[in-house]
Amino acid sequence: MTKRVRVMRMSVEQPLWRALTAYRVLTMLYAVGLFATAYDEYDHAGVAVGYYAVLFVWTLATLPRVQNAAACTKRFLAVDLAIALTGILLTPIAVNDHHIHNGGPTLPSIWTAGSVLAYAIKGGWRWAAFASTPVAVANLVERGAPARDTVHNVILVWVASIAIGYVVEVARASERTLARALEIEAATRERERLARDIHDGVLQVLAMVQRRGAVLGGEAAELGRMAGEQEVALRTLVSGGLLPVSRVSEDAAEGAVVRAVDEPSYDEEGPVDLRALLAPHAAAKVALVEPGAPVLLPAPAAKELAAAVGAALDNVGRHAGEDARAWILVEDEPDEVVVTVRDDGPGIPEGRLAQAEGEGRLGVALSIRGRLRDLGGSAELISTPGQGTEVELKVPKNAKAGHR
Repeated sequence: MTKRVRVMRMSVEQPLWRALTAYRVLTMLYAVGLFATAYDEYDHAGVAVGYYAVLFVWTLATLPRVQNAAACTKRFLAVDLAIALTGILLTPIAVNDHHIHNGGPTLPSIWTAGSVLAYAIKGGWRWAAFASTPVAVANLVERGAPARDTVHNVILVWVASIAIGYVVEVARASERTLARALEIEAATRERERLARDIHDGVLQVLAMVQRRGAVLGGEAAELGRMAGEQEVALRTLVSGGLLPVSRVSEDAAEGAVVRAVDEPSYDEEGPVDLRALLAPHAAAKVALVEPGAPVLLPAPAAKELAAAVGAALDNVGRHAGEDARAWILVEDEPDEVVVTVRDDGPGIPEGRLAQAEGEGRLGVALSIRGRLRDLGGSAELISTPGQGTEVELKVPKNAKAGHR
């Protein structure tokens, strides 16, 4: 099966756009309601009716424009703000002096804040400051003097819009950081999987060619030397790895983008019998002890566990000597499966595993422990010099490949 690229989108600002959409509709109806309840205060009601007709049509027709940042263009924002400013400046013409002196609402009322908030969500706090400034000037012109309540409302809109714009900028930066972290994690897991596969195949072959070439001598020895050099270079590359350049935030309208390579899906396969996967490892010097009943595990987990057992046996063959024997013990517990690989070799000197990992020899680190960690299980290695080595592998029965 081929791998598939899974695309995840994250956007904390999308709920803000949805809230803005509802806010514009509700405040438009609120402004019309205020006009209906205070009709007697309008000297030129026809001006107000004409403005509210435009406001009603504009608000409903432009709902798709406030769905996301891409649809909310600069031209739309400019026209939207112009409609709000026009309504504020038309207020002295439509209402009587009593309405203005008593601090009555402007024609668009609090609908104006929606225009300013659109700037804030679209471009951040600088755009919010830019949009709220002409609104403040228009309100002062409409009132004719900087009255206390007018100044209070102007400052409230100015501060609130800038604060929301700043929060949006911080949220976008956090999205990009989180997306980058998730992508690095996905790349690291893919690198570890590739390292395990390379260790189980290519590195083992190169190591064998190096050993056999040294034994045969002649041209074979030169071939073995070259294979050894390539093994060292490949181990260095695998242990270092390369991380792709982050591809977050392709489109600010839809939030940050994270791409992760998914492993082939085995969900359509049912549980498999672990015994069938371990049976090929049984040989003259490898004894397999297993239960009489099937040991069922999800297919991906069973394959990874069998590969970890194979890696442990490879280590026995390479480090325990040609005469060493190995035993594989399979235990089917109620909640987990335990596989123990034991040998009667010379054991592992203290500190050798850490030294090998530092040299880029990742057989235990990745092919065994890495696999079990991805399955949500554990791998415990016990070795006593002169008494052999024992590797205990535990996997929960509900394990799936790629589990964290």
